Amino acid sequence: MFGRKGHAGEYQDEFIKLSFEHMDALYSTALRLTRNQLDAEDLVQDTFVRAYRFFDKFESGTNFKAWIFKILTNTFINKYRKKVKEPQRVEFEKIEYATAEPETRKNLQDQIVENDKAYEEVFDDEIIAALDKLSDDFKIVVLLCDVHHFPYKEIATMIDKPIGTVMSRLSRGRKQLQKYLEEYAQNEGYIKRKSRKHSDGT
Repeated sequence: MFGRKGHAGEYQDEFIKLSFEHMDALYSTALRLTRNQLDAEDLVQDTFVRAYRFFDKFESGTNFKAWIFKILTNTFINKYRKKVKEPQRVEFEKIEYATAEPETRKNLQDQIVENDKAYEEVFDDEIIAALDKLSDDFKIVVLLCDVHHFPYKEIATMIDKPIGTVMSRLSRGRKQLQKYLEEYAQNEGYIKRKSRKHSDGT
């Protein structure tokens, strides 16, 4: 039944041992990409289902983290990123809250706030806001390189693009992040705004 050697139980045990080590990293990345707790959970679940289905294709002894992150990235690009082009989804909990009896609203409100804060806890607010301004193409390579420290070659394999494309997107993504965070720091008074010369040169 399985391409890998051993019984089904051994196959499953090996998969669990390898995959669960990276569960937190997969979830935090999914949360940063989808910006929604429910979508992040669905994305991780889809990733594990697909990874288990094709685990017989994984070459033992190679980089499992890179292999499963490629599945996560491809699943996001092919399935979840399309939601951006669809009409904005109204979350079920918020509909339920609006139509609920007054005595049940507090529990529902607490649940909604908890879901909304889950993403914010991953990064500081200003960094989250800056990341959210990046396009998905830039955000993916920034997360894979600067958060998970994958080399360019592995990132290129994950997103099925040449290394030059990875380097270009990473450079542009970093520059945009730097710009957004510099603007934030200036607005908050952490750094002084760059003085502009008058038209007469003074």
